[in-house]
Amino acid sequence: MVPYHYIERQSPFTSKGGTTLPIFAVTPAHVETGTIDPIALDWARKAGFRAEAGTVLLIPTEDGHLGGALFGLGANPSESPFLTGKLARSLPAGDWHIETAPLTANRLLLGYGLGSYSFDRYRSERPAAPKLMIPQDADAADIKRQLAGVFLARDLINTPTNDMGPAELEGAFRALAAHYKAEVSVITGDELLAQNFPLVHTVGRASAQAPRLLDMRWGKKGHKKITLVGKGVCFDTGGLDIKPSSGMLLMKKDMGGAANVLGLALMIMDAKLKVDLRVIVPAVENSISGNAFRPGDIYRSRKGLTVQIDNTDAEGRLILADALSYADEDEPDLLIDMATLTGAARVALGPDLPPFFTNDDHFALDLAEASLETDDPLWRLPLHMGYDKLIRSQIADLTNAPAGGMAGAITAALFLKRFVTKTPTWAHFDIYGWAPAERAHSPVGGEAQGIRALYRHIRGIL
Repeated sequence: MVPYHYIERQSPFTSKGGTTLPIFAVTPAHVETGTIDPIALDWARKAGFRAEAGTVLLIPTEDGHLGGALFGLGANPSESPFLTGKLARSLPAGDWHIETAPLTANRLLLGYGLGSYSFDRYRSERPAAPKLMIPQDADAADIKRQLAGVFLARDLINTPTNDMGPAELEGAFRALAAHYKAEVSVITGDELLAQNFPLVHTVGRASAQAPRLLDMRWGKKGHKKITLVGKGVCFDTGGLDIKPSSGMLLMKKDMGGAANVLGLALMIMDAKLKVDLRVIVPAVENSISGNAFRPGDIYRSRKGLTVQIDNTDAEGRLILADALSYADEDEPDLLIDMATLTGAARVALGPDLPPFFTNDDHFALDLAEASLETDDPLWRLPLHMGYDKLIRSQIADLTNAPAGGMAGAITAALFLKRFVTKTPTWAHFDIYGWAPAERAHSPVGGEAQGIRALYRHIRGIL
């Protein structure tokens, strides 16, 4: 069962039948030609309702009560596949059903559900919200698990670091594992050095909360082996190469990679997919204290490669290096890492289109198809080996921050690639993990990116 209780959410849906109010989802053509309910049509024309995308017009009954609503889809509904998310924030509280809509039931429900999200953990009042009846032809269970995965990622990212440090992230990790009866092991503090995770320890040692490596296993051995790795930097000051205050404002989201792989893991486990699943999260806080790592330091990684620290604010690739090396030792069939890694990725593609890098062309093609099918945008960028020389150091094997700043997303991916040598298919996702502006299907705040497409892809290869 989908753990709505775990992510402190109630379902945006209702199971009531005859007591729900109708929603007429229409295009301008429906209003012009009169091909909708006569009462709704009469009210629409009297009110000058033009069915512009996302507009809502409430319909009264003859005695002045609420009788339903008109919802504008615009002239090209396919351009905004999750437009119904606006309904969740526009309708008054109550139980509703879609009377007419030129949309598939699954897309309609998913859009509504995504738009229903609100992060109200810290609000003293939680206003009542409208609920939508699930059509009989919808795959309700799959819609709910996708929403739960997205809501989990959003909730984790939105939670401020005073309540979502490495220890609390471990708690969320364990709670998800317990819900699906997965096995968990955790390596904490100086034990990271004893068990050869030096870069995870290096980045996290200056924090009041000890760094740790979280490891979850679920499924059955012998099935396709899939491993997810998520960057879990719960806050990033930049270290001794400190960020300006403006650069720290959103750094609670620097564990967005971890949040997203946990959301994806939820979908996989809830669907009971026949996989041998592993989830690895290096959880740290990149803080400043007397024992913080310094520019110019050189450290040996789990894989044995030495890394020169040319910028302490390029810490995410360091903890991922050890985590990916660890995952690669197990030789999974598919290894995915997700990280809020570079500003260069945002400069190239903006906040809404995450780039991914992979060594497998077939995987890239299949994922591109899944991305289009799910309207979960992704774009492949090249692992251009001509730039590999940029990550070399004069006195160590690698630098964590190439000079010049050119092709920063690619050089970061090439750095990570050095730590994956046994796995046949590896993909790195450089996500933003944040919606900077309100959209139909999401408010401003933490965001799940790529995980619905990955879930579709993984289901398709089993």
